[in-house]
Amino acid sequence: MTSAALEGLVFDVDGTLADTETVHLAAFNQAFADLGMDWHWDEALYTRLLEVSGGKERVQHYWQQMRPDVRAIDAMAVEQTMARIHEIKTAHYEAAVNDGAVQLRPGVLALIEEAAAAGLRLAIATTTSPVNIAALLRRAMGSDWRSRFAAVQDASSAPLKKPHPMVYQQTLAQLGLPAAACLAFEDSANGLRSALAAGLATVITPARFTARHDFAGALRVLPSLEGVGVDDLRAWRAAA
Repeated sequence: MTSAALEGLVFDVDGTLADTETVHLAAFNQAFADLGMDWHWDEALYTRLLEVSGGKERVQHYWQQMRPDVRAIDAMAVEQTMARIHEIKTAHYEAAVNDGAVQLRPGVLALIEEAAAAGLRLAIATTTSPVNIAALLRRAMGSDWRSRFAAVQDASSAPLKKPHPMVYQQTLAQLGLPAAACLAFEDSANGLRSALAAGLATVITPARFTARHDFAGALRVLPSLEGVGVDDLRAWRAAA
């Protein structure tokens, strides 16, 4: 799997590029309060809910746990409420990011810049929404952030969420590179399973909410990308 020359790096977003989940959690709770709902997610509950990929899917999963008696006739009203929750939550999250509540994790920007200078193609493969990606990377990299990435696949383009490999398969197709020529960067077990299913060797940097996940099969599990360079990535692939 790692015999080809390294040509591309594919990054997850939430938890990987930035430790965003605390801000996402606060935004969900603000949305619940705005809508007059009696829901409140604490950190322990949210840690469990993160086993479900995708914000809308997380809300739906929780709703089904809280209201398993909702009849099919109410399905449209439920769908509309969930969409409204996610819309308000996204607005709160974007405002927090714009206010500087989230920064890139240590080593991320340095690795991206070194990889670009070395001629590697960069990509994003995430289950988060385009609005969330743009808010984070516009703040961290500037208004031209999109030009740094040869491929971006997200919740709008890959409806089958991680651990399904769809988002990575589509990213590789957009890059025009085989999995053997790329490395993935993830922070969660679902992300790792998704990347491995697409044939990608994967470097894991666990975040606050994913530290206890099972990362069996990862190429490396590191506290962060601080001090990690392209030569390190090539050496790890060669050793594997």
